[in-house]
Amino acid sequence: MKSTIVIIIFALFSTTIAIAGDGNSPPPNFAKYLYEFDDCDACGCSASGGGMGFSSMLDRNFVGIRYFYQSYSSRDGIFANSPWVDENFNTIQLWARIPVYKNFEISAQVPYHTNNRALSTGKQQIDGVGDITVLGFYTIYQTTKDSTVFTHTLKAGGGVKAPVGKYDSANNGSVNPSFQLGTGAWDYLLAAEYVIKKQNLGFNAMLNYAFKSKNKEQYQFGNQLNYAGTFFYVIEKDKFTIVPQAGLAGEVYATNRQYGQDVPQTKGDILLGKLGLEAGMGKFSVGVNGMLPISQNLTGGRVEANYRWSVNLNYSL
Repeated sequence: MKSTIVIIIFALFSTTIAIAGDGNSPPPNFAKYLYEFDDCDACGCSASGGGMGFSSMLDRNFVGIRYFYQSYSSRDGIFANSPWVDENFNTIQLWARIPVYKNFEISAQVPYHTNNRALSTGKQQIDGVGDITVLGFYTIYQTTKDSTVFTHTLKAGGGVKAPVGKYDSANNGSVNPSFQLGTGAWDYLLAAEYVIKKQNLGFNAMLNYAFKSKNKEQYQFGNQLNYAGTFFYVIEKDKFTIVPQAGLAGEVYATNRQYGQDVPQTKGDILLGKLGLEAGMGKFSVGVNGMLPISQNLTGGRVEANYRWSVNLNYSL
C-alpha cells in the first residue's frame, strides 16, 4: 500500500506540468485558493477529524457552518458470520480560517456529533461536542510576478486537537473503535499544502500527519497520514463565481495500542474519489462535496466505509 500511495502522489504532481487553461483571471477576492484536508480517522476516531477538509476552495479567509455525514458498515461481533450493521456519523461544525498577520493564518473547527447504529442488542446513539482542532499555517512561498505562466503557493504548519469530546472506553470493545465523540487525548498535527495554477485551471496537493497520544484509559489511537490531490476550475460570471473540483484522497492509519500493546486488527487504509462544487456571490458562498471509496482495508475488513458528503455556508472575511 505504501508504494501505491507514493505512485499516486507522484502521478498527481506530475500531471500538473501539463496543465493548460483559458479564460480571464478571477476577481481579487477569489484569486487565492485554499486546499482541502481529509482528516477522517475512520480507524482511529471518526469523531475527531474534519472529515471533509479544513478549508474552502473558494474563500481565502472565512467563518462558516458545515454539515457532513459519513456512512459505515461494521460487523456486529467478532466472527466471520456476524451480521453487518449500519453506522451513521453526523457532524455539525463551526469552522473558520482567520488571518493573524502577513503570511500567517489560523484554521479552527468546533464540531457537534450525533452518531448512531443498530446493534443486535438494540439501537445505540451518542451525541455531544467533539474534539476541537486548531492549526496555524505559514506561507513559505508564493508567486508574485503577474506575468508568470504558472503561479505557485506553498504553505506549512501545525497544530493540536484538544480532547473536548467524550471518550467511552466501552465502545472500544466493538468492532469499530471509531464510534466515539473524541479520542480522550491530545493530537499533534503537521501539515503542508501546495497549489499550482494557470489562469482558471489549477491543482492542489496536501499531506498531513497526526501524532496521537494515549488517553487516561491508556488507549492510544494509531497515528494517521492523510494525502490528497484536487483539480479545480474557476467559472466566473458577472455576479457570481463557481468552482467545480475533482480528485483523490487517501488515509493511512497505524495500529491502535492499549497499555503499551498493539490492539489487533485496528490499522487500515482507504483511497477515495471526490467531487465538489462551490459557488460564491458577494461575501457568501455555499459548497457541496461527496466522496466514494475506490479501495479500502479498515480493521482487517471488518469495517467498511460506504460514502461521505458535506454541505457548507461561509461568510468571507
